[in-house]
Amino acid sequence: MALLSLIGRLLFVSVFVFAAYKEFNELGVDGGPAAKQLKPKFDVFSKHVASHIGFQVPPVKVRDLVFGGIIVKSLGSILFVLGSSLGAIILLLHQAVVVPILYDFYNYDAGRKEFAELFVKFTQNLSLLGALLFFIGMKNSIPRRSFKKLASKAKTN
Repeated sequence: MALLSLIGRLLFVSVFVFAAYKEFNELGVDGGPAAKQLKPKFDVFSKHVASHIGFQVPPVKVRDLVFGGIIVKSLGSILFVLGSSLGAIILLLHQAVVVPILYDFYNYDAGRKEFAELFVKFTQNLSLLGALLFFIGMKNSIPRRSFKKLASKAKTN
């Protein structure tokens, strides 16, 4: 059973590892294609936060956001494969922050092609979020083994 769990965790994090690897190879000076895709969406997100909450998002280089995402995905993946709940929590936080920004279907009319594409990607990433929540819940519901020494029985002659 432990081998199946390991294989499952490896297959699960392959999504994050391959994405981080691709983004790292394309990073360059400007952040690569990931930064070009993220910049307009992050600007819209910043305006939404400023207008609805009144909090001004500090200016950030998009390349730094992409590099931070690479680090978070890599660290979370390593810890997750090792069976750590911390790795799952790191990936969960990454998904919870990034998915609504990248897949902003709510900024499009329901009849547009972009709406359908972004909504499908959004729901696919929600399934990853659900799997991470499931892992954390299962990890916390399994009782931990205690390694107490059993009292030795006294010998009778």
